[in-house]
Amino acid sequence: MTLSPVFRSPEAVGLLEQRGVWERLAPAIESQARAVRLLHSDLHRVIDPRYLASERLETDSVLSSDPDQPSFIQEYFFLILFRSLFESLGIRAERLETYAELNFCIKGTITAADNIFDDQDKSLLPFKPVIGARFLSILQLMCFERLVRGACDRAVAGGVMSGLEREQILRGILDRMAEIGQLEGSEEGGVREILPPDRMVAEVHRVRGGALFALAFVAPRILEIGEMRRKVRRAEPAVAHLGTAFQIVDDLTDFEFDLGRHSHNLLVSEIHHHGESHEVEELNRLWSGAQVEAGMVEGVFRTPARRVLERAYEEARSSFRSLEELGFWFPPELADEVVHAIVGLDGVARMEALTVSGD
Repeated sequence: MTLSPVFRSPEAVGLLEQRGVWERLAPAIESQARAVRLLHSDLHRVIDPRYLASERLETDSVLSSDPDQPSFIQEYFFLILFRSLFESLGIRAERLETYAELNFCIKGTITAADNIFDDQDKSLLPFKPVIGARFLSILQLMCFERLVRGACDRAVAGGVMSGLEREQILRGILDRMAEIGQLEGSEEGGVREILPPDRMVAEVHRVRGGALFALAFVAPRILEIGEMRRKVRRAEPAVAHLGTAFQIVDDLTDFEFDLGRHSHNLLVSEIHHHGESHEVEELNRLWSGAQVEAGMVEGVFRTPARRVLERAYEEARSSFRSLEELGFWFPPELADEVVHAIVGLDGVARMEALTVSGD
């Protein structure tokens, strides 16, 4: 699970646009863009500019509903959503800017770590091309460690936080990342036990997805006081439910990948513990190393896959209902559309197939 969604469902994205979601997010989009620009600027003081490419953050067309057009909102949707939520709670403007900076650093660190776990080479910093994906990821990790410290130092100098609060925030972020990373590390070499679905959601998805999203609340839980702190603490579990929802969707998209390396996957769990005999037999064959054929999730495993998808819907619906009670403007009835809109390219056809009714 990462904090990098990609909008690929034209129908879902179009509906969200019609309901004014992108327009309502515009102030948060601009705020997050400022934070990314600022941290990119800070990077020149962290590492010699000869290692950096000349890159300008493009935010034109960020409100475009074209699902094939790369845009800022695609990459930073979750951070933008967090920023909009914090504003709706009534958090002060200067703290909103600090939280946007910290969340960018968190996202960058998580992305670099995911690269190492998943053999990818995605970068959120404008480095020149380098040899070696792992080296690039390690370089990002080191730079984001400096950047997050710099963002906190700037906040201390601006009176947003104290020196003690800075240290509490930095430790709090690392502690939570360690919890998430410990789960990821436990899967190296594959898992030996396929947990039952309820246990898997509680012990895996609420960490890998829920705790990941809750990283955005480390700083607010420390800095906000009084009624604002109470609102923040009520919002945190709701956002964690949203993270859990998207981790569940990731399991549907990544079924083949997770199966191949014997990682935790909710669809595998659902089939193993609650599947029909022919589904369990087919899963056992695949678990033993047989090739996963195209369309198996939508075909032979369609019924358990739809049960898994319904769990994702329930988590997202619960999240947005709870946030509405706190005054967040996002319409809870659009929760399912958000789940549909934010899915990787490989998952579009699968999601569409699983949501076809009448069977």
